[in-house]
Amino acid sequence: MTTATSTAAPTEREESLSPSESVLTSVYESATRLAIDAEVVDLLKTSWREIRAQLPVRMDDRKLRIFEGYRVQHNGARGPYKGGVRFHPKADLDEVRALAMLMTYKCALMELPFGGAKGGVMCDPSRMSETELNRLTRTYTQHINMILGINRDIPAPDMGTNAQTMAWMMDAYGQLHGHTPGIVTGKPVELGGSYGRDQATGRGVATCMREFARGEGVDPHDIRVVVQGYGNVGSWTCRVASEQGFRVIAVGDVKGGVYNPAGIDIAQLDRWFAVAGSVAGFEEAEPVTNEHLLELECDYLVPAALGEVVTTANAEQVRARAVIEAANHPVTPGADAILARRGVPVLPDILVNAGGVTVSYFEWTQNIQQFRWPLERVITELEARMVAAFGDLMVRTGRDGIRPRQAAFDIALERVARAIKLRGFV
Repeated sequence: MTTATSTAAPTEREESLSPSESVLTSVYESATRLAIDAEVVDLLKTSWREIRAQLPVRMDDRKLRIFEGYRVQHNGARGPYKGGVRFHPKADLDEVRALAMLMTYKCALMELPFGGAKGGVMCDPSRMSETELNRLTRTYTQHINMILGINRDIPAPDMGTNAQTMAWMMDAYGQLHGHTPGIVTGKPVELGGSYGRDQATGRGVATCMREFARGEGVDPHDIRVVVQGYGNVGSWTCRVASEQGFRVIAVGDVKGGVYNPAGIDIAQLDRWFAVAGSVAGFEEAEPVTNEHLLELECDYLVPAALGEVVTTANAEQVRARAVIEAANHPVTPGADAILARRGVPVLPDILVNAGGVTVSYFEWTQNIQQFRWPLERVITELEARMVAAFGDLMVRTGRDGIRPRQAAFDIALERVARAIKLRGFV
């Protein structure tokens, strides 16, 4: 397998870009390569609609607290808007806007009939009770319900939210519009959720790793993997990758990391995590900081937590042969340029973590049909789509002599631009 490299040097300007500006950097580069109509680019550089809402919530101590929430609908040329809802202190408008843009291109790359959207509430769910989160979710849903709809905009879980959050959203929407299980995806199975949705993103990451290893001609048993993040995405990546034979040598979460060059027993780590609430302190491995975790010698580095963790400050110290972007935007443009100069391929987030939205599409489809698929079919269908998208990306990478991220945006932007033209927007 060959990947193109670039000698472009990172600049201070690249590293200081906002999240949405960073995404637009890739879009503009693709638009130039593809000679996309300037009017199409003008449509795509801003969002179709952005809602900013004041969310007053009565806390358990009876004090009123005002949160700020957003829903950004970037582009719907290919279908109804689709994207998660993030509860995080840094989920500000620009962060949500960037994530909505990424969803537009992720859905296009995966050939899903969706446009891109994202939601966010600036809060720290780890410091809130379940009843407070319930009230906040319902208030947020009430404030954005007028732009939601099974054929308009379908939210899903993201960082800081989960299946329970989606159940509250579904119920809040249903109280206003009648029972509509397809209004959100990532719901509990008991309320119309799809089997396999919880593992979908991590399974998609592991599938990309397997396909990349196959292209390299290397057996997974000979590949050392470092995973930063042990939430839903990181933990399922570790489980599925271990089942496929990869040797996970280090894992980290917000409280710290652990390292064992011989390989970590993920089943044992799961049992530890269930009691301790963190991978930190796991006795079958050595402690390691999250900063050092990113610089460990390994074959595949998998950032699966927050964005912008590989930057110009540490990209030279990354000792992985390849970076697999399980998180959204974990490598900054400046760091991307450094890794390219060093010949380190980066598999882009809009492919690698697309398993979640793909199975969300399956769930939406099942809700519309009122027919549930068995887990085996979900996994089979997910595998087929991930493998096909990976193959398209690597063919484009080799054919055009460009990097995987560039190929991913070229494929996605072509599809979005074509839909815009066919609809007659420009």
